[in-house]
Amino acid sequence: MTKLYFEADANPKALAGLRIAVIGYGSQGRGQALNLRDSGCNVTLGQRPNGPSWKQAIEDGWKPVEPAAAVEGADVVVLLAPDMTQPQLYKEAIAPRLKPGAMVLVSHGFNVHYGQIKPAANLDVTMVAPKGPGSLVRRQYEQGRGVPCLVAVHQDATGKAFERTLAYAQAIGGTRATVLETTFAEETETDLFGEQAVLCGGVTELIAAGWETLTKAGYSPEVAYFECLHELKLIVDLIYEGGFARMHKYVSETAKYGDLSRGSRVVDEHVREEMRKILAEVRSGEFAREWIGEHAAGRPRYNALLKSDLEHPIEQIGAKLRERMAWLEQKAASA
Repeated sequence: MTKLYFEADANPKALAGLRIAVIGYGSQGRGQALNLRDSGCNVTLGQRPNGPSWKQAIEDGWKPVEPAAAVEGADVVVLLAPDMTQPQLYKEAIAPRLKPGAMVLVSHGFNVHYGQIKPAANLDVTMVAPKGPGSLVRRQYEQGRGVPCLVAVHQDATGKAFERTLAYAQAIGGTRATVLETTFAEETETDLFGEQAVLCGGVTELIAAGWETLTKAGYSPEVAYFECLHELKLIVDLIYEGGFARMHKYVSETAKYGDLSRGSRVVDEHVREEMRKILAEVRSGEFAREWIGEHAAGRPRYNALLKSDLEHPIEQIGAKLRERMAWLEQKAASA
């Protein structure tokens, strides 16, 4: 049974007097850094000079410095740069400047779990992974709430790693919701599997297949778009808010019967077997090796696949239809 932690379980004094260096100011970097600052933590922001978020950081009141300068003498180093840039950044700018007993904290275990980053034995190595984008982490914090987080300790050199990690989760708002204890392996492998088989790969392929089935049968591309893509948000929101039960409560009896009697024909044993294969590739490190090699080669297959995905006809139909949906522009402007 996964152990859960809340506000009363964390000791904010565990971070007292410690200097935290946040490296990276993308979605998670910005959200976590601002929350840490508002929680009274001593935070230094490390960024690539004149990088894409440098101006944003200055507008937010930071005085960013190069990553190497931020790490010098820091007690906690939070590595929130993109996954594929982390190994080189760690090797060149971070590792040489880490003092014994410092804590290296990440929000995704990919590089540590797959051996792309190998911290010295005299360091604490931990993780706080918010289960939501950095913008939501920030917004919920400002509203007095929080986003659930996963926490894990990979290496405890000081004997204080978990206490400090839980205090960090509290400082970004996680214990206001729920903090779940996990491992680097579990977080990394379930995250990759979820992205590939369900959240990104599975969903987009299902949408495209449904749209293609309708349009090839002679139905209007626009009507097919609404049925297979646009209305997906309505269903996902219901499931997000209250699981399958809430979805079943608010869809029609006809929709409910169609779900219960036909869904297993779409996600059949063949699909489940492919899911098991995908999970095996993640757990063995096969996917990680493939992706690391792809990135090192300049991402030729990645770029070709992305181009094909973005040129799918449903994207062209969707772009035209979304031009008439004023509420989408309003949401984008407020994000």
